[in-house]
Order: sequence, then structure tokens, then C-alpha cells
Amino acid sequence: MKLVKKTVLFLLVLLIIIIAYVLFNTFMMKSRQLSMASVEKIDINSYSIDNFSRAIRIRTVSPENSADFDSLQFDLFNRFLNTAYPLTDSLLDHKIVNNYSHIYYWKGTNPELNPVILMGHLDVVPVIDVNRPFWREDPFGGEIKQDTIWGRGSIDDKIGVIGIMESVERLLKEGFHPKRDIYISLGHDEEIGGDKGAKSIAQYLIDQGIRAEYIMDEGGSLTSGMVPGIEKDVALVGIAEKGSVSLELSVELEGGHSSMPGKETAIDVLSGAIYRLKSNPFPAVISPPLDGFLTYLGPEMPFVNKMAFANKDLFQSMIISVYESSASGNALVRTTTAPTIFNSGVKDNIIPLSAKATLNFRVISGSSIHEVLTHVKNVIDDDRITIKEGNWNTGPSRVSDTESFGFKAIHKTIAQIYPDALVSPYLVVGATDARHFNDISDHIYRFLPTRINRSNVKSFHGLNERIAVTEFENTIRFYVQLLKNSGLE
Repeated sequence: MKLVKKTVLFLLVLLIIIIAYVLFNTFMMKSRQLSMASVEKIDINSYSIDNFSRAIRIRTVSPENSADFDSLQFDLFNRFLNTAYPLTDSLLDHKIVNNYSHIYYWKGTNPELNPVILMGHLDVVPVIDVNRPFWREDPFGGEIKQDTIWGRGSIDDKIGVIGIMESVERLLKEGFHPKRDIYISLGHDEEIGGDKGAKSIAQYLIDQGIRAEYIMDEGGSLTSGMVPGIEKDVALVGIAEKGSVSLELSVELEGGHSSMPGKETAIDVLSGAIYRLKSNPFPAVISPPLDGFLTYLGPEMPFVNKMAFANKDLFQSMIISVYESSASGNALVRTTTAPTIFNSGVKDNIIPLSAKATLNFRVISGSSIHEVLTHVKNVIDDDRITIKEGNWNTGPSRVSDTESFGFKAIHKTIAQIYPDALVSPYLVVGATDARHFNDISDHIYRFLPTRINRSNVKSFHGLNERIAVTEFENTIRFYVQLLKNSGLE
């Protein structure tokens, strides 16, 4: 009986200690948000809005088939940049790379300081012909209706390009002089990998011996109503991006007439392999970017959520389970597996001799292409299937520090321009041009100051891409203030 009492007492004491530990961590989890006075809102003239509209009307489409590339449209965009931004073109050193990408160099007054690089891309994805009837406005019309700018590139990513260019032109007019060197990198083929644009720009900067204090490209956004448990807007600043690996799986087996099928066909074997891969996902983890997300947003959450985030070592399984329940959340906790192409057969009564499939894996921070290959081979476990790597494979990026000058400058700027928004580190699940700049800076961030919500989140790369005029105006204000916070006097 005494032993039972001692056991109960021990468990009670242990429970009290655990509860005390959990509550201590919860109450000690302090806000990471900056308290900043908002800056005076600068007026944005109608010429800036007209320039944005003009940029959308130029059809700088990056097609999958290089034979469809329309060089005349990219030549038009070159001329547009020269005429729309005469001070930037004349006072900054301007270099064109591979005919259509651009580097602008703004010399600073203090050569001891490392430069800042701001990035964007001027190309857009195509508009599929069969989808055109579903667009409410001309996808290349740049129409402004009901205070909304419509068209391909209004979010991805001409808003970034024009926002940067408008801010530089404005500061030049006002006579500002940067302490740091400023580089503007505008790629022309991000949507198809960036090899001729950003990759070539990065190589040029490496050849010049440039080492940047920080780099900022597109990636995260100012989200509205998209982070469960938080009513305020959340500015998601990408501190890393996932890698991308495409693998082609192929199998060849004896075919024949469909009236006498064998035990297995090429389609059976390949379908089974894909099923096994989907049924055996990569392990879920709380990667460093997600850990930063929990640390920055945990203090702003309701008490129960805050308690879980403050004690993520204890509640890791629960946190991961919550994220796994949605497609967007699942992408933040593991390397994802997505079959994207399947080819086999030519006629309904002929069993095909071969089958091929392509799968795309988005690789979580801390993993590698090698780990993906090992996992795929072990799960498939079938020598009849040949595995071939694609041409566009790239590993996950490094994770950038949230204590760096660059992250603090971005955080400060968001707090000044969007005073009611929260700021958080974030893992970018897609690919950006910034991945080509890994040898230029250890501090690469991915944030486009554009408000994304559930009504427009699917519009870029999809139908009816659009953005509010006020959001475009705030984009210019953001870049102006970021350049000031990065070292303008």
C-alpha cells in the first residue's frame, strides 16, 4: 500500500513539474515583433501606376519551348526600362546580360560597407489559350478597374521589378546617396530556371569579387487570413527555400494484345512503384525555418497554440500532425513527392512495352538530393525500374540568419510600412532566382511586399492575376524605406 502511495505521489509531483515547466516556457516566450513608429506615407503619382500598367502590357513570356521565345517583347521591355526610368538608366551603371537581363549598380559613399542586392524577374508564365475565356480582363491588358490592376505579372513578379525601379528613380530625384553600394538584379528567365538571367548575373558578380551584406528576392509575401490562429496580416520572410529534384522512372516489359494480358504490365510495375512512394512519404521534421516560424509567431497565438509552440520539443508530434493535415502545411514539414507526368500506351487494345513517369520532389532544409535518391531506390526496390535524374535538380538552400543586418532591415521596414502586420521567418517551398546567388552572400532573404489572401493566392500562374492599386503603391513605399534602412543618407 505504501508503494502505491509513493508511486502516486511521485507521478503527481512529476505531473506538477511538467506543468510548471510547460507554463514557465509559455510565459517566457516573448514577442519578437519590432515596435516601430510608422513612417510618413509618401505620395505615389499616377506616372508610377501607368508604368506598372505598361510593363504588364509587354508580353515577356518565358515559354517552355525556346522556339516560342518572342525576343521582340523583351526588346520592348529593354526600351521601356530606359525611357520610364531615365535617371536610373543614366546615373547608375547599367549592364545588360544575355540581351535581356539587367544589372544596375548604384555606387555608395562608403566602400568599407558590403553592398545590398535587390532582385526581381521581368518574365512571366504563359496564359494557356483554352483558359483565356475565363479571364475577366485581358491578361496582357494592364487594365485598371475598380482600383485593381489586372494582368499577368501583376503579382509574379513585375510588381517587384517596377516597385524597385520606381523607388530608385524617386530617390535619385530626391538627391539621396547610398552609403552602401546597391545592385539591382532583374532576370528575364526565372520561370524556366534562370540559367541565362540570374545565374549569369550571379556569375558576373562573382567575377567582380562582389560579396553582399544581404540579398532580397521574391518568395514570401504579406499574407492576410492565411495563418491559422492569427487575425493580423503576417509578413512571411523566406530565410531558405526547398530544393527541387525531378526523377524519371521507366520500365520495359513484354507487351502484347490486351486480350491476353500477363501477370504484370509495364504500367502495373510503374504504377505500383509510384503507389509505394506515395504510401511511404519522407519523414516529417521541424526544420530550422519552421522553427523560426514557430518562435516568431508563437507569442502572437492564442494561449493553447502558444503553449505548444513554446514547448515544441514536448509537442512536436502534435505540431507536425497539424501541419500534415493540409497540403500547404505538409510542404513545410517534409520533402514532398508529386507525380507530374505519366506516359505509356498508344492504343486501347495493345499492352505497351514501356512506361515512363516523372516525379518532382521538393527537398526540405537539412536534406539533400542524395537522400532523395536513396529513399526512392529503397522504397521502389525493383531492379526492373530505371531511375534517371532530371536536368534542373537543385538542393535546398542554406538557412539565413534572423539576427543579421539584412533580416533586421527587412523586419524594420515591414514594421514601418505595415505597422499592423506581424513578421516571421518562413520556408519558401517554390524555387526563386536567389538560389543562384548562394556564393555571393550568406544572408539571402525572399520577400515580396505584396498582400496575398485566399481570393488571389491562386491567380499568379493561374487565372485573373491581379493586385490592388494601393498594394502596388505600398510596394514602392516599402522599397524606398528598405533602401533607406539599408544605408542611405
